[in-house]
Amino acid sequence: MNSINKIYLNIAQIQEIVSNDLKKVNSIIIENIGNEVPMISELSSHILASGGKRIRPMITLLTSKLCNYKGDNHLPLAACIEFIHTATLLHDDVIDESKLRRGVATANDIFGNKTSVLVGDFLFSRSFELMVANGSKRILEVLSSASSTIAKGEVLQLTTVNDCNTSRETYMRIISSKTASLFAAASEISGILAEKENNVKNALSTYGEKLGIAFQLTDDALDYIGSENLGKEIGDDFKEGKITLPVIICIEKSDNDEKIFWKKTIEDLNQTDLDLGKALALIKKYNAIEETISLANQFASEAIDALGTFPHSEAKLALESLAQIAVNRTQ
Repeated sequence: MNSINKIYLNIAQIQEIVSNDLKKVNSIIIENIGNEVPMISELSSHILASGGKRIRPMITLLTSKLCNYKGDNHLPLAACIEFIHTATLLHDDVIDESKLRRGVATANDIFGNKTSVLVGDFLFSRSFELMVANGSKRILEVLSSASSTIAKGEVLQLTTVNDCNTSRETYMRIISSKTASLFAAASEISGILAEKENNVKNALSTYGEKLGIAFQLTDDALDYIGSENLGKEIGDDFKEGKITLPVIICIEKSDNDEKIFWKKTIEDLNQTDLDLGKALALIKKYNAIEETISLANQFASEAIDALGTFPHSEAKLALESLAQIAVNRTQ
């Protein structure tokens, strides 16, 4: 990563760069949620106000600045990106039977699974209305393809739950699909709006993809070390039998007795109060967190490198800083 002597921005400084646009995006979000059905507005407001930093729409706003886009069409598209993301969170929490997100009670825990699924569907529908209103066939193709890819990634992940034979390749396919595809789309659409050349649009897409992978790798590491700032408790993935890279690394390196432990706890979900402690000890023994974070740093570096075609600017520094922030959440 070309970070020697470079001073990166923190999240508050990045938000300040696009603060006016973010306010407009929030207004579009509120307007498109509406109040015709109170349950929709109540549940949507709950999850949208539950501590997220609007990273994905910020990427669209920042890459639009990077491309010197002068119009306003990036604003509803940034709102579209947030609707897609929020819809996937609602569905995710139902599938995972989650009780907390960012330290706050999940929508499904408060409002129930049926309501959460239906409001998630509503937000997906709203996102497509915003896509179509833009009028660009290519943007519609990029965003609809991302939505489809996310769904495929979610289904693929569901098939690997409790499966200790899940490979690194399958895991990388999952996070590329369910996380990185929306980051890539959020970046690429700015190049389309600004009518940039293919190499520029490809660079933006690559930036988003690499950033998304770095972000998810770090998230999966955080599950085994915790983060008070992010409201993450240690071991949620373990308790659900979810296969992520730290576990895959351990299983690859484990002896026969340790493999039996992982099969009992992950595949059979036969866990005692002591098993999480043993899992953490094995993860430490095989340096699984360090290896996961090292890979995350590699992808963050590749994200920054993808921006090399752009001249230095405030927006470029902000996007580079997001890559740093993605992997530094473990510190």
